[in-house]
Amino acid sequence: MKIAVVGTGYVGLVTGTCFAETGNNVTCIDIDAKKVSMLSNGEITIYEPGLEKLFLRNLKEERLHFTTDLAAGIKEAAIIFLALPTPPGEDGSADLKYVLGVSDDLGKIIKPGDYKVIVDKSTVPVGTAEKVRDAILQSAAKASPSGEGLEGAFDVVSNPEFLREGVAVEDFMKPDRVVIGTRSDKAKKLMNDLYAPFVRQGNPVIFMDERSAELTKYAANSFLATKISFMNEIAKLCELLGADVDMVRRGIGSDDRIGKRFLFPGIGYGGSCFPKDVQALVKSSNEVRYDFKILNAVMNVNEAQKVHLIPGIRKYFNNNLKGKRFALWGLAFKPNTDDVREAPALYMIDALTKEGAALCAFDPEGMKNVKRQVGDVIEYAENQYDALKDADALIIATEWNEFRTPDFTKIISSLKNKAIFDGRNLFDLQAMEDMGFHYESVGRRIVN
Repeated sequence: MKIAVVGTGYVGLVTGTCFAETGNNVTCIDIDAKKVSMLSNGEITIYEPGLEKLFLRNLKEERLHFTTDLAAGIKEAAIIFLALPTPPGEDGSADLKYVLGVSDDLGKIIKPGDYKVIVDKSTVPVGTAEKVRDAILQSAAKASPSGEGLEGAFDVVSNPEFLREGVAVEDFMKPDRVVIGTRSDKAKKLMNDLYAPFVRQGNPVIFMDERSAELTKYAANSFLATKISFMNEIAKLCELLGADVDMVRRGIGSDDRIGKRFLFPGIGYGGSCFPKDVQALVKSSNEVRYDFKILNAVMNVNEAQKVHLIPGIRKYFNNNLKGKRFALWGLAFKPNTDDVREAPALYMIDALTKEGAALCAFDPEGMKNVKRQVGDVIEYAENQYDALKDADALIIATEWNEFRTPDFTKIISSLKNKAIFDGRNLFDLQAMEDMGFHYESVGRRIVN
């Protein structure tokens, strides 16, 4: 099948590459000529484990192509995916200017005799499929002096992505479900054929109307964000009551009605999806005059959780952080990605530097992106141990695997104080006590 993917960001590049991997001929389209040139020459533009191998293979086999020319890119495509940014506005609503802008362009390009399926792959508010359809029809009407329209020449489908950064290739190639919103039998058949190779083990392709599909994505991410914030509230209660959140987590996670995932306490969620999607769903609720109380609480809890370690750090240093130096392990919002959007580490950097502290950070993938945001406000180390040099304490913000079993001898010899503030609960409490650390984590007792 011939497919076009408009947008070569995280979702677009994963989508295009994985569809090419199952034998489809995929053209990815982007307005950024530099990015298109890099991708065409085999330079991958995002970090995602396992993606580069598939990307290079399909580029070599000429199943994956890149262009800046929208008209040429979609000319022979039966299905056109819109994988475009939907950044949050100041009020939390999803900005649809890129999606609707491309829709307007499509209305000028699509011919009445060519049937195409236009797929919203981006996370978009309920009702977006209708807006995309209207934008295409209105644009076509303006472009056709004879008044020849595009009714029947296309269908708009909602097909939200459920990719987890760090395991996105696996999620795409072996999805636990595929959600497709369409009421068109013609579009349904094409989409079913396209996804058939990905669900051979029997995982469902769930068809529904467009609005339900759009809401499904927001509901899924908001529910997961709620689980995270709930466990962070339980962690705070554990600290006050003298309980251990890891024991509580295991106790409730063994209940299959609850499940084990998304129950790990920490310093809040970040990234490109959860913060944006929760805000957007609250905004959509407000527009229909519904007060989504739970999600408002989720956002408030998460905002506070990102700086959960700061009071303990202040207390340890007698409420004077001026001139103190901290090693910071982890900048990305989660391991196995270079994504630092809404990362808790950024909030801690802001809080600590405002109080006169200095930081030296290390992250296996996220340092370039943080440097673009904060510049030289902090220092950047070549490796995790270099970050410890002359530091008064170590702060852990991301649970990269290489941080889980470090050389504690090196840590002890490098730090001025045997103090670790761990936002991801990486280390065993008894082991930290035996080594003589002051160790503070989330939802567990403080080791002195």
